[in-house]
Amino acid sequence: MENLGKKYIIGHQKQERYTALRDVMANGAKSFGRKLLNPFGKRMPESAFEEFWALKDVSFEIKQGETVGIIGRNGAGKSTLLKILSRITEPTTGRISIDGRVASLLEVGTGFHPELTGRENIYLNGAILGMSNAEIKRKFDEIVAFAEVEKFLDTPVKRYSSGMYVRLAFAVAAHLEPEILVVDEVLAVGDAKFQKKCLGKMKDVSSEGRTVVFVSHNMPTITSLCQKCILLEAGQVLKMGATSDVVMHYYTSGEASPASVDYSKLTKRIGDEYAILISGSVKNSQDVCATEIDINEAFKICMRYRIIKNDNLKFVPNFHFHTADGSYAFVSSSPSEMLTKGDYVAECYIPANFLNDGTYFIDLALSSFESGVQVHFVDRSVLSFNIRDPIEGTVTRSNGYSGPVPGVVRPHLKWRVEIAE
Repeated sequence: MENLGKKYIIGHQKQERYTALRDVMANGAKSFGRKLLNPFGKRMPESAFEEFWALKDVSFEIKQGETVGIIGRNGAGKSTLLKILSRITEPTTGRISIDGRVASLLEVGTGFHPELTGRENIYLNGAILGMSNAEIKRKFDEIVAFAEVEKFLDTPVKRYSSGMYVRLAFAVAAHLEPEILVVDEVLAVGDAKFQKKCLGKMKDVSSEGRTVVFVSHNMPTITSLCQKCILLEAGQVLKMGATSDVVMHYYTSGEASPASVDYSKLTKRIGDEYAILISGSVKNSQDVCATEIDINEAFKICMRYRIIKNDNLKFVPNFHFHTADGSYAFVSSSPSEMLTKGDYVAECYIPANFLNDGTYFIDLALSSFESGVQVHFVDRSVLSFNIRDPIEGTVTRSNGYSGPVPGVVRPHLKWRVEIAE
């Protein structure tokens, strides 16, 4: 895809207020006057038009077998891009090259004829993808079983509920062996069980060497499913790369240094006459700075600071953890300690399977409590990281469930179940 652009023409009509009889009479007089002034019927301008570029200068490459997430705020151009990828609409500028059959699930109703039955729509979609009747028949039972619409297979799909519609549409799109599967946020219509099946199927499609392009506002799902991510803003590619890095950029608008910060290289000084902050970092189980942590992996938060003078204070390093929506997850601090002048390192160890999947931000702070609460320094949301849930092999999931797990913490706790006496 090179320099792709999509332009729309938007008309702005003057909004009219409530019309009374006298207004109708007045407008009639105006209309008669216009005809006198414009006897040949030339059109008088009544609306203003402007160009709107939904996409502009978009360039990227998706390789075979990649699962790529596309994220961005509402109006960023995600749906327009998917419609171009799906050949539903043509670009205004640039060129796009697609190697392989594309199956799309963009919105409820896309690709289905409402008057045809579920059975007929399966064959219709297969034919559109260029498959023979024999190929479709080979996949037919698998599609029906996945969609769970056996009882309504010979009912026109216009009578389906939105959930049934999406189940069948996804089953058709994923099972008819497209080389490229394009899926929009429409999956949110389904229940947790259906979403689990869809995520599992998309993983299967990717593992088979086929390409998946997935749009979602659910960042944990994006980080779990996609190895690569594209961030759109105002119709342009703002950032592209590893999913965790792009998601961090999305949350912080590119202002934060996700996994580490070194104040010795910055001009600003964080601290007071007692202590200053030197650096901070998020380190994985290999003691390497990382923005993405597997939920099964222990990690630590590190802070280096300098005590300039003591004055009989007992210093307390503390870390504040926030979720992506700004809510407090928890605060952790070390025991207070009288420290002499010098540099110190404070480390907080987070066990595996403690935090739920998602993105977190950390405040680095140092306090003392000898004469009330005294905060010597605090830098808010300076570090950020993403907990990735691989779904498979996660001990905090049970009974095969792979839908979203609510809450901030997701600890692996000890249980005991026995017959009551």
